[in-house]
Amino acid sequence: MEVMIKEIAVYAAQFIELLAVVVILFSSIKAIVHYLKDISKKSTGFLPHISIRLNLGKSLAIALELLLGADILKTAIAPGWNEIGQLAAIATLRTALNYFLERELKNSDPKGE
Repeated sequence: MEVMIKEIAVYAAQFIELLAVVVILFSSIKAIVHYLKDISKKSTGFLPHISIRLNLGKSLAIALELLLGADILKTAIAPGWNEIGQLAAIATLRTALNYFLERELKNSDPKGE
């Protein structure tokens, strides 16, 4: 039973990582398409519209959360001290990235959502 649970956790972690890749890929392509449309309509320069940045930032925040969840699942399978230390470092970095990204999004969002 324990072996089956470990296998399920490994596959679940890989699936969640795949979802994060899909989110990043889809949102990046969407942002690039909107950016290209935006600069072709305006003669104001190459700065992206704030809504493009906000949408991409929100998608990246979701992807970071997914990746953190996958890392937690992988560590739950065989939690040696080395793996726990790596998870702590990864979780700290991703949480910090997510915090600053969320803060940037709040400061940039004109609606304050």
